[in-house]
Amino acid sequence: MTKTSLICGSLAIDTIMQFAGRFGDTLLADQLHKVNVSFLVPTMRTEYGGCAGNIAYNLKLLGGEPRIVGVMGQDNAPYIERLTKLGISTANILIKQDAYNAQCFVTADSEHNQINAFHPGAMSFAHENPIAKAGPARVAIISPDGHLGMQKHAADLAELKIPFIFDPGQQLPMFNGQELIDFIDKATYVTANDYEIELLMERTGLTIPDIAGRLEALIVTRGEKGSEIYTKGQRIEIPAVKAEAELDPTGCGDAYRAGLLFGITNDWSWENTGRLASLLGAIKIAHKGAQNHQLTAAQIADRFEAAFGYRY
Repeated sequence: MTKTSLICGSLAIDTIMQFAGRFGDTLLADQLHKVNVSFLVPTMRTEYGGCAGNIAYNLKLLGGEPRIVGVMGQDNAPYIERLTKLGISTANILIKQDAYNAQCFVTADSEHNQINAFHPGAMSFAHENPIAKAGPARVAIISPDGHLGMQKHAADLAELKIPFIFDPGQQLPMFNGQELIDFIDKATYVTANDYEIELLMERTGLTIPDIAGRLEALIVTRGEKGSEIYTKGQRIEIPAVKAEAELDPTGCGDAYRAGLLFGITNDWSWENTGRLASLLGAIKIAHKGAQNHQLTAAQIADRFEAAFGYRY
């Protein structure tokens, strides 16, 4: 059986700028109805990101077989070249020449406040990229992407009988209760963080046992408090792994999800799968940017043994 994982989701470029002062010194509370300000940003960096890119990057580090199903724009060349060098298939990335890549422009001040602008760009055309062209897969994940694309991919995966993780992330508020229930009923697994699971329950009217009962597993992450996996009437506690440093949480959830995919494709127990996912989140947070940690599969296995006392 193939061990390929289909990674449906966004591919984005993040432009991160640092303002040395405080936004509060420039933004006057009684003048917010007519804002016209400019912030001098002496430092700027660009990072490769997007949920699909981040998940695929981490899964490749583990020795997995990610295949991205995403959309990029006319400015795709540097990212495509990077993925190719990493050995990640780009065969199922649709290129829209009349659009730009999805991109986020982040300006942060000295107190870590942020003013962000997100341009969805080519991501909005995700529904034009059919799953069937990607070939057979052991599992898939639907991570944040274009609204129509997420729905189309769920329908396609269900029709093709490919089990998938529904990972709505920051796109969860786009869907109403019935749409979310439809995703849950099509999915094999659902994963959400502590905020998202509360919103998911509020929107659907379902409790955690209700949601878990419709799935093979419901995975809820709770940051430094660890995570929990609900499966077959059980609640499995997954401990957090202490990070070497806490530099940047961007992409930690995506790293965690790569661990889930690796465990599923290798038929691991949920205990081992969750622990690997937790470890990857801890590795990622110790590095700036979502795709700048560069461990080998053997080094990750060593870290797992150090954290949990046995090798996987």
